[in-house]
Parts: sequence; structure tokens; C-alpha cells
Amino acid sequence: MKLTTLHDVLDSSCSQYKDLPCSSFALAQAITYGQMHKKVLALAHILKGKGIKKGDKICILAENSPNWGIAYFAIIRIGAIALPILPDFPDADVRHIFNESKCQIIFTTSKHIDKTFELSQARLKLIITLDNSKEPSAPHDVCQVETLIDSALPLSPKHTDKLQQLSKKAHTDDLVSIIYTSGTSGHSKAVMLSHANFCANLASVAVLLQKVKSGLTFLSILPLSHTYEFTVGFLVPILKGCHVVYAAKPPTPTYLDKICQKEKPAVICVVPMVMEKIYKKRVLSAINNNPLLKYGCKIKAVRKLLMQKIGRKLESFFGGQLQIMAIGGAAINFETEQFLREAKFPYLIGYGLTESAPLLAAGPLGDPEIPVGSTGKPIPGVELRVHNPNPQTGIGAIHARGGNIMQGYLGNPEATAETLIGDGWMTTGDLGLIDKQGYLYIKGRSKSVIVLSSGENIFPEAIEDKINSYEFVEESLVSENNNKLEARIYFSQDVIDRDCKGTTVTDHEKYTGQLLKQLQTEINRFLPRYSKIHHFTEIKEPFIKTATHKIKRYLYTS
Repeated sequence: MKLTTLHDVLDSSCSQYKDLPCSSFALAQAITYGQMHKKVLALAHILKGKGIKKGDKICILAENSPNWGIAYFAIIRIGAIALPILPDFPDADVRHIFNESKCQIIFTTSKHIDKTFELSQARLKLIITLDNSKEPSAPHDVCQVETLIDSALPLSPKHTDKLQQLSKKAHTDDLVSIIYTSGTSGHSKAVMLSHANFCANLASVAVLLQKVKSGLTFLSILPLSHTYEFTVGFLVPILKGCHVVYAAKPPTPTYLDKICQKEKPAVICVVPMVMEKIYKKRVLSAINNNPLLKYGCKIKAVRKLLMQKIGRKLESFFGGQLQIMAIGGAAINFETEQFLREAKFPYLIGYGLTESAPLLAAGPLGDPEIPVGSTGKPIPGVELRVHNPNPQTGIGAIHARGGNIMQGYLGNPEATAETLIGDGWMTTGDLGLIDKQGYLYIKGRSKSVIVLSSGENIFPEAIEDKINSYEFVEESLVSENNNKLEARIYFSQDVIDRDCKGTTVTDHEKYTGQLLKQLQTEINRFLPRYSKIHHFTEIKEPFIKTATHKIKRYLYTS
């Protein structure tokens, strides 16, 4: 069946997998696909009764839940446009989106409802709580989603038929979502994505994940308001007839272990930071603190056995039935990926953008030839090219073309024209190269490149990757100051506390000073003369980051 709209995806799966579990909170009873379909139509009927029509905008500001997906599909069922908002957006940004979008209804939870209090009562028709909370002090009408749905059930055949006919009239190029980015260079943009954009990417990812069959479990721990989790962790499992499980609270190691042992996930989408922390705090720490293990890792045959044993333990931690750990949203540290490869852990690196709904490159799944450090080959249906590559390095601007490329930025024709450059091509804003085998390597954001007075181009992300491989480094940022490079370091507090246990504050500061000197000596040893770091400094607070844990560089560079 050719998918032309997201209605096709939902209707087809809810018919084919009617009695299979669709979604639930971890360790809780799931709703079936048949039940989800009824709830979606009932809520869509309610929204239509509130006067919502095609083209109207409705915001979703909420944590992941089964009701989040029901709300999304109900919004688009009547031709309205869904605006998912990242829950950790600053309050001022959230209110800006509310006001700019002129949304008439907001789906939210008790945690975020106060952000709606300053909105115009004349325009805002209703606030609907997805967690069924009540807020009597709210200046607007507040309804619980389950109460609304129950009031419409059972939906009469007449109303059901009207909603089905309405969805059949939807055009594949109709705008379905507006997603505000949380970028590393500031200035959030409102990305316009159509049914066609999501369906194209969904079809490509479905081919990429052919081994995923109905009835398997996806564990969702990233925000659904981000396109990575939305497409790969929400739309894909629905298309495949899988069960999506949501963490009811932050996935600490203890809670995550409990979930995985019970739910046995086959697929989990994570950002690199998750695996980097596991590697540095569990694996690297254990090796560095055990002389025998440390020595064994220097012997190739012994290291191979040790890494594979660790890999089996890691798979067991995630429930023992993991088929794919999809890693995306940011670049993964080279040493971390090297460990995953040696451990034979079932991971898959992906690359994409909100503007491409989102995936552009990954895999192919199971390809043993994918080099460590590469994001794989373009996914089916996507073309990638490197524009104006440097003759010596092969590095140039990455352009992409395919059915998943956005319609543009809402209300920003200048940015749209800069990004959609003609003949279907989009400039990604990233720099990279494609090797002779067709594998893509990301070298950094074009806006992050540091150009020194000598004319040399410095890719700070590559240097940061090397710095971040040290166990005692949590994160780093390389920038330019008076034509010299400097590196700001945020140390791993766990490692520093471990190493400085029982010492004085003075000893603590002396120790971190020694680590900075060690970094300067060892990192500069690997760098060309023109890109050596002139100064290393410690920062006391973590860097401010995006939803996918990329540092917001514009806050720290002039």
C-alpha cells in the first residue's frame, strides 16, 4: 500500500493490527491499535465541534504519553496543523510560539499549564490536559482529555464516516506540522512539514528497518516533539504494528534497568550522550581502575574477548532482546563508537535534520563495512552531495534532496531561500565528505568553522571529540579568541570526586589544574601547528544544550 498521508498510516495499521498493543507507559496496561483509532476519531470529533477547521494551529506542550499520539492524530485528522513544542523550551520561547502561531487549543500537562496563563482569553478556546490534571486557577477553560474522549464515545457511524471522508480529502502536500527548531546557532525557525515529507521519510526508514516486525517493543525516552523520536520512535512502530512504551519518569539507570527487564525492548532511540555516558562511566572507568583489565586491553586478542563480553552484559541490561539501538541527533564520540563496534553491540548511527523529517543517512543496517566515524549511506529515496569540496580534504557543504525535504520556514522567506536552493536541493548547514564507497562523514556545522588570520579552517567539533574521549571530561567547547584557539572544559564531577576523595579544596583545584595541563600537552600532540590549543580553562557549570544535547555554541562564541 502506497502511503500518501499520515491518515493512511494510522488507518491501515489500526485495521491490520487491531488487537495488538499500540502504546502504554512502562509497566502499565497498553491500549490496542483498535482502541487508539476510536480515541483518535472521538477526539477529532470534539475538536471539530469546537470550531477547529483545516489550517488552524493547535499546540502540544507535553511529556511523552499514549495520549500525546492520540492528540496529534486527532489534530491532523480534521486538517488542523500540529505544533509540537519541546517541553524544555524556555518559558519565553514557549509563549512566543503560542502567540506567533495564534493557536486556539493547547494540549499540555500540569507541569506546563502555567505557561498558558498569560495568553489572550479571546483567542484561546480551550486547554486540554493530556495527563487528565485539573487546574481551577487557570484563566482559560481546562478539560481533561479522557473526559472529552469518553463524552464522544461510542462515536456514531455517521460521525465516523464524516471524519473518514474528511481524511480522504487530505492532500499529500497539505501542511501537517510546524516544528520550531532548537538549534546550536540560536534563532529558532518554524519548519513546515507536510504529509508527503513524513510519509517519504517513513517509507525510507521502514526499508532501513525491515527486520523490525509487528508485536515488537519500542522504548521511547526522547521527546516526541523532536522529529527524530517522532518519526523513528513513533511513526515507524505504528506503521510496523509495534508496541511503544513510554518512560513515566526520567530514565535513571535503575529505572531504565527495571523497564528493560520487564518490557524487553527491541528498538530504542537515543542521543549519543546516553551511550557516551555508559561507555565512560561504566566501561572506561572499570578498565582504568583495574590494572589487569587495562593491561589486557592492550593485547588485541584479549581486548576482543573483553569487549564482546562487555557488549553481552550491555545487551542484557537493555532487556536481552535489543535488535537496534538507533543513535542520532548529534555526533557520537569516536572512541565510544569504536567500543560499540568492538563489543558487537546492535547500534545504528543516523544523520538528519528537522528540515528533512528528519533522516538523511544511516546504515545500511547490518553492513559490516560502515567505517567507524561515518553516518552511513543516504537512506532510500534521498540524494546527498558535497558542494564545492576542498581539493585537498574533500570537505564541502552537504546538500540533500528527496521527498522528505521541508516546504520552508514559516514567515521567513529569506531563510527559506537560503536553505532551499533550487532543483529540489536543500543545504543542510553541515560540512562533510563522502568517500569512494558512498559513506558520509560529518565534519561540523558550517557556522562553527573557525577561520584564522592565516587562512586555515579549523573544525572545532573534531578537536572536541578528541578532548571528550577522556574519562574525566564531561564536555568541551573549542573557540577562537584573538586569533588563538582556546578550549573550555567541564569535568566529569563523578570522576573528579572519585579521584579527589578525602582531599582538601586546594588539592582538588590543584588536581584539575594538572588535568588541564595534561589535556593541553596530549591534545596538542595530535594537532597540526596551526590548530594547537593555546589555552585550556575549566568551567564550573555544564554548557547549555539543545534537546538532542548539542551545545548551543552561539551562547559561548562572539
